[in-house]
Amino acid sequence: MTRAQRIREARNRRRRRIVGVLTLATLIVIAVAAVFLGSKLWHTMFGTANDYAGEGVNDVVIQVHDGDSTTAIGQTLHEHRVVATVGAFVSAAEGNPAISSIQPGFYKVRTEIPASNAVERLTDPHNRVGKLVIPEGRQLDDVRDVKTNAVTDGILSLISRATCVDLDGEQHCVSAEDLKDTASTATPAALAVPDWARDAVTALGQDHRRLEGLIAPGMWNIDPSASPGQILSTLISASATQYAKGGLLETAQAMNLSPYQVLTVGSLVQREATPEDFAKVARVIYNRLAENRTLEFDSTVNYPLDRIEVATTDADRAQLTDWNTYVRPGLPATPICSPGQPALTAAEKPEPGDWLYFVTIDMQGTTLFTRDYEQHLANIQLAMGNGVLDSAR
Repeated sequence: MTRAQRIREARNRRRRRIVGVLTLATLIVIAVAAVFLGSKLWHTMFGTANDYAGEGVNDVVIQVHDGDSTTAIGQTLHEHRVVATVGAFVSAAEGNPAISSIQPGFYKVRTEIPASNAVERLTDPHNRVGKLVIPEGRQLDDVRDVKTNAVTDGILSLISRATCVDLDGEQHCVSAEDLKDTASTATPAALAVPDWARDAVTALGQDHRRLEGLIAPGMWNIDPSASPGQILSTLISASATQYAKGGLLETAQAMNLSPYQVLTVGSLVQREATPEDFAKVARVIYNRLAENRTLEFDSTVNYPLDRIEVATTDADRAQLTDWNTYVRPGLPATPICSPGQPALTAAEKPEPGDWLYFVTIDMQGTTLFTRDYEQHLANIQLAMGNGVLDSAR
């Protein structure tokens, strides 16, 4: 072997030793990492102390997401120190048919409780918090019936009540006033106002009513610990998605209207009619707009006054507001409530007809439609004779 060959052979031996050492070091690192991660996963799933004992330490609110498996719920509970291990919760839930009844939403539980107790708490409807139900036709503010003085909770009050939760004996709520302030002052972008409503919302400045109609009726889950802005933006964003899925954007385009205009028409239909007449009232609205007539709806007079009254006064009808369609041409500045899907459908698919007037003539809700003004006046006399248009003032 020549000198050059001996040098090359020595160099190769050194290279093989270095590669061997590096390979061994890499395997050691991998093994240590595997042991660490495996240990962490083991402790998460099973732990050294498999379960807690006792009544728990503190109240806490956790969220169950749509599609969460039992294991995923257990992981959430473990992250919030509710259960000692995921495995303990999964084991406690096995064979309990009530576990399948857990709905997406927010639940009040306690930290460091036995897994079986966690299952019991999650399957108890009384521990569900943040559940918001908005009936069709509600507006943001509370309204008072002039005749009976009964007050109907507005959407802001309903949201406030849904945020209330008792944590360790202390009541926590987001107030309706804080929600109202945020509705007035937060930017449309911060409130997740959809593009098709942004101009109208911006035009009303800091009037909280600019958000009217943008929170759809239905059942919603809201985080009681969220800020007023987070709550409103979540509801508005989810509502915009719901409206879009319902075809509002495409239908409005086909009608050569904006989605906001159709939503506003739907709100008028909701407030002015009973379901069997929704499509006819929608047609009256479009017919009057096409002939450049004022709509002259008492519901638009009542809206900024936060009240319900069938027969408004001359003075009220003369008030110049952004909503009063006795003095304002076209549609009101915003929707006047959150319309339900039947009212929106009527706004999107009005019944064919040439009517320009309608009036409800009895307490059973019978409504007469006509194009002839003299006939409308005669119908009004019928309504007055039946006491329908009597003012409570």
